[in-house]
Amino acid sequence: MTESPEQRWAVPGRFRRLRPAFVRPSWWPLPACVLLGAAGGFSYGMLAQPEYAATSYAVVTAGKDIDPAAALGYAQSYGRLATSEATLAYAKGAAGEPVRELRTHVRSETSPDSPMIAVTGTSTDRDRAADIANAVTEAVVVSSGHVAKDTGVKLIKFSHAVPPADPVSPSAPLGTAVGACAGGLVGGLVLLVRPRPGRRGVTAQVPGPAQGGTTDERELVR
Repeated sequence: MTESPEQRWAVPGRFRRLRPAFVRPSWWPLPACVLLGAAGGFSYGMLAQPEYAATSYAVVTAGKDIDPAAALGYAQSYGRLATSEATLAYAKGAAGEPVRELRTHVRSETSPDSPMIAVTGTSTDRDRAADIANAVTEAVVVSSGHVAKDTGVKLIKFSHAVPPADPVSPSAPLGTAVGACAGGLVGGLVLLVRPRPGRRGVTAQVPGPAQGGTTDERELVR
């Protein structure tokens, strides 16, 4: 028995549909990015050198004839002066670091609701971190004392910085968690912006006019 060309082409097509094939899921960038981020965070937590932070506090007090609200404004000013060149140059001897290195290891914070200044020193050595915070705070207190008669306010040291017990740098578990979250975010963005292969080359097929219908219409018109 002979087969028509349509039958010869249809048989391989049936076997082709039954043949199993490995299809890579379209969402594979998400778990890949999560694993890469977790590995990077774990490596950073294990290899990074621990860093310690110690904080010292100073408070601005107003004189008898000075508006107490003025202490808030002077606290903001002294907070900015804590990291100035003059203050760091005065504190470099007690901190044990040059001005260039000291600038990267100290920061100051103020509050709009309280006339208090927080000076934080950071270092890979816990004792050095406390020394930096205390040295910079002492330098600001001494500098403010030189102009206390003109400003009518006084800056006093409120709390002494002590060596911290634990580092502030991320540990291995925390670094792994942060890295996994960052990798998941990147993987999600990749899934959103990448083109979808299922929509490529889709063309609409418009059926042509039927020949028989045209002939029938012509016969009806006649």
